[in-house]
Amino acid sequence: MTTIAVMQPYFIPYAGYFRLFAEADVVCIYDCVQFPRRGWVHRNQLPGVANQTRWLTLPLAKAPMNVRIVDLTFADDAMQSMATRCGVFPILRGIRHPLLDAMLAPSDDVVEYLMQLLSVSCREIGLPFKTVRTSTLQIPNVFTGQDRVLEICRKFNADKYVNLSGGHRLYDHKSFARAGIELKLFDPWTGPNWSILYRLITEPAAQVAAEIRAQS
Repeated sequence: MTTIAVMQPYFIPYAGYFRLFAEADVVCIYDCVQFPRRGWVHRNQLPGVANQTRWLTLPLAKAPMNVRIVDLTFADDAMQSMATRCGVFPILRGIRHPLLDAMLAPSDDVVEYLMQLLSVSCREIGLPFKTVRTSTLQIPNVFTGQDRVLEICRKFNADKYVNLSGGHRLYDHKSFARAGIELKLFDPWTGPNWSILYRLITEPAAQVAAEIRAQS
C-alpha cells in the first residue's frame, strides 16, 4: 500500500503538521497552487516581549496577487533581514539550534528553503522525509481542488491519502472511494499549537516526537 499526503510547505509549522510525515510514504509539497497570503507558508507566531504573540514573517519580494507558491522569491538581503526579525524574539537570542541555523542560511529558492526547514525538523524528531514537489509532476491545469489531489494520488498509484483535520472542508470520502483510494483525515490536534521551532527549543525532541506519533 502506498500512502501519500499533499500539503503546502508551511513555515516552521506546529507539531501536528508533522503527522503527515509520520503517516505517509511520500509527502507531496503542494507548491503549484496560489500563494495564500493569510496562510502559514511565509509566517508563523512566536512569543515575543512579555510573552505577547508576534508574527515572524519571511522577507519575500513583492509579487502579483495570484502568484503561485513555486514562483515566490526572497527580497534583497533576505537573510540579513531574517536575522534582524528573529532578534525581536527574546527566546531566539543567543541560542544555537539546527533549525534556527537553517532559517538563517542563505537560499535562492523559497520552496527549497521551506523544505529544508521541514527536513531539519523531521531529522530532529526522528521522522522520515521523503518528498516530491507537485510543480514537477506536470498536473494539467484542468484539474483543480479535490480533482487535482486525486490526480496526484494517481501519479503515485496511491492506495491511501492522509490529510489534517481541515481536510473535512476540502475532501469527500465518496469521491476518493470511487477512485479506489482510502481517505484518512486526522482528528483535530490536541497538543500545543506553537511552532515546531518553539517546541524544539523549549522541550526535548523525543517528547515532541512521541506526541506526534500518538496522534497519528
